[in-house]
Amino acid sequence: MTSLPADHLLRDLTSCERQVWDALVQGDAAADAALLCKSFLGVYGTGFAGKADHTGQLEHGPTVQTYELSQLTARALGPGYAVLSYHARFQRCGRLTAEDMYVSSIWQRTDNGWVNIFSQDTAAAT
Repeated sequence: MTSLPADHLLRDLTSCERQVWDALVQGDAAADAALLCKSFLGVYGTGFAGKADHTGQLEHGPTVQTYELSQLTARALGPGYAVLSYHARFQRCGRLTAEDMYVSSIWQRTDNGWVNIFSQDTAAAT
């Protein structure tokens, strides 16, 4: 696989990451599942989560009401792998206040496009 120019990499990964967030806003477990690899690993303040955990949170509908992504940066990790790191400000459904966190998501480029293989969230200091 050839590597993408940095601006294309940032554009592509940002689009993929927004699709994950949009699935959380829409409560679309199928869209969420399509973006995560079978062996997806999430590292969160609550512990480790697999693909079934990530998609399962949408079983009863949307989990996020609104979100904004900023400070986005992409970095190639090797042929076909890249990490997108950014700041997220979001409001969970049923909550009155927004939360801030920093996220790093590792994506793998496949014949069918990019899939998320790893994501780690770090709550922003208050």
